[in-house]
Amino acid sequence: MGFFGKKGSSGFSSSSTAEEVTEGIDGNGLTAIVTGASSGIGTETARVLALRGVHVVMAVRNVDSGNKVREEILKEIPSAKVEVMELDLSSMSSVREFAFKYNSSGFPLNILINNAGIMASPYMLSKDNIELQFATNYLSHFLLTNLLLDNMKNTARESNREGRIVNLSSSAHRHPFPGGIRFDSINDEAGYGSIKAYGQSKLATLLHANELARRFKAANSLHPGGIHTNLFRYHTILSGFASTVGRFMFKTVPQGAATTCYVALNPQVNGVSGKYFEDCNISKSSAYGQDADLAKKLWEFSLPLTSP
Repeated sequence: MGFFGKKGSSGFSSSSTAEEVTEGIDGNGLTAIVTGASSGIGTETARVLALRGVHVVMAVRNVDSGNKVREEILKEIPSAKVEVMELDLSSMSSVREFAFKYNSSGFPLNILINNAGIMASPYMLSKDNIELQFATNYLSHFLLTNLLLDNMKNTARESNREGRIVNLSSSAHRHPFPGGIRFDSINDEAGYGSIKAYGQSKLATLLHANELARRFKAANSLHPGGIHTNLFRYHTILSGFASTVGRFMFKTVPQGAATTCYVALNPQVNGVSGKYFEDCNISKSSAYGQDADLAKKLWEFSLPLTSP
C-alpha cells in the first residue's frame, strides 16, 4: 500500500503513519475516549495519542485485554496517562453505565473517537434485539455520543478549545442496502446480507457525523483504509487473502490509524466539520453519504431506539 501513496493537499498519503501525522503536536491538557482500543487500529490510536501527551480513556469490552494494552503503552511511554473502562457496544445498558461513570469521574472530554466495530457478521441480534452490526457499529455510538455531548460542550467552553468527534466509517458505506438504510426492516433476517449490513452500519456512522456537524459543529467521519485486523474473523477467505496477497495491498496498522489520529489531533483540521476523510485528506463520500435529509431521518429514527 505504502508504495502507491501519493501525498494530498494535507502533505500526507495512504502510506503515512499515525506517528507521522501527529509529529510535533502537543496533546497535553486534552482528554480523549477511544472505543475498541484493545486491538487493531484502536490500540495504535490510543498509543499514539498517549505518545503526544493526550490523556486517553480506553473504552473496551474486554477489560483484561485493555489492561494488557495499557501496560504495554506504559512500558513504552512511562509518562502516559491511560485509563481503561468497560464498554460493551452490544448493550445499551452498558453504554449508559459507561457514560454515567465517565461523566461522574470529573474527567473532561475533548476528543471522542467512535472506533469500535464488527465487520460482516452472520445475522445476529444485539442484547437489545437490534441487528448486531447496526447496533454495535452505529446505534450504540449514537447513544454514547449523545450521553457525552454535554461534557464535551462544557469542556470546549471551559478550555476554549474545540472538541472533536471522530466517527470511523468505511468505503463500504458505498455498498449498503437499496435506499441506504432499511428503516422499515432493520431487524429482518429476510434479505439480510452480511456485507450490505456492514455497509449500512458504516453509512449510518457517516451520516451520524454529518448530522452531528450540523448540530454541534465538531464532527467528521473517515475511511481508515483496508487493514488486516480481527475484523476479518467472520470471513476466512478474506482473512486468508489479506494475510497473503493482500498484505501487499492493505495498510499496516500504523498506517490504518493515521487518518483517525490526523482528524483527532492535527491542527489542519481546526474548524473543519462534516467532512469525510480518507488517507489523511478530505475526500468525497457517496451520494447517500451526502444526503442531508437521510441524515436527519436517521437521527429521528435512532432517538426512540436509544431511549430508556
